Amino acid sequence: MGGPGLVVQRGDVNRMNADLSKLLKEWPYETGKINVRLIMGDDNEPRIQMRLDLGILQMHTEGRPDGERPEGYESLLEHHESRLDEHVSERGSAAGFVLTAEECRELRDEAVQYYHRYMALLVLEDFDGVVRDTSRNLRVLDLCSTHAETEGDRQALEPFRAYITMMRARAMASQALKDNEPKAAIHAIDEGLEALRRHFTEAGQTDAFESSNEVQLLKGMRDALVPKLPVSQKTELRQRLAAAIREENYELAAILRDELKLLGEA
Repeated sequence: MGGPGLVVQRGDVNRMNADLSKLLKEWPYETGKINVRLIMGDDNEPRIQMRLDLGILQMHTEGRPDGERPEGYESLLEHHESRLDEHVSERGSAAGFVLTAEECRELRDEAVQYYHRYMALLVLEDFDGVVRDTSRNLRVLDLCSTHAETEGDRQALEPFRAYITMMRARAMASQALKDNEPKAAIHAIDEGLEALRRHFTEAGQTDAFESSNEVQLLKGMRDALVPKLPVSQKTELRQRLAAAIREENYELAAILRDELKLLGEA
């Protein structure tokens, strides 16, 4: 019996081998880890597979994970961004452009596909792919928070902003480390922390910044990187701090002071 919204399709099982038991047995599910592998599809294009407890999820490595091209675009996000561009071009501003409840629901469903893929890409250490997909999902949040027709749809994805921001910074730092660039990794983490500080401030949750799991993860990653920095980094940080104070960018100045403390300066 199908539940609400579930379509049950009964094919001719005598004409095709639909049983996945052999495939699942060859790749057993391992509890407590993200089980991911990269395979080559029948079209000689790579595919990402994620082993779940009840089956296997398969995704394209580029474009929309399910391979679809809604309305001829790479994804629904690009479709609606194009609509917005046309609206602004015709009317001179974004005023009056709205996303319906159904369009927001479809964008959220699509974002889940990209979430599954960037988690798989993180395991595969394709950090550039993680940055691409997390950046893309942040655009979904921005589009919905600005143009959704209802307040509920404007806020529906906001609880995930901090997590996606953290994952993006983590991937950028990981790629920098992969390239043996610890200073670039520190910079990526700093940018992520600054973005998180802005997010919590704009949400009226300034006090939540320090206790945020996302912030703690990035700071922990940063703490592990500090010993790898060259001595000249202290001079650079002092210069950046002075510039931030001159520009009255006190949030950045606070972050830079924390960095100097971590490097052993009061």
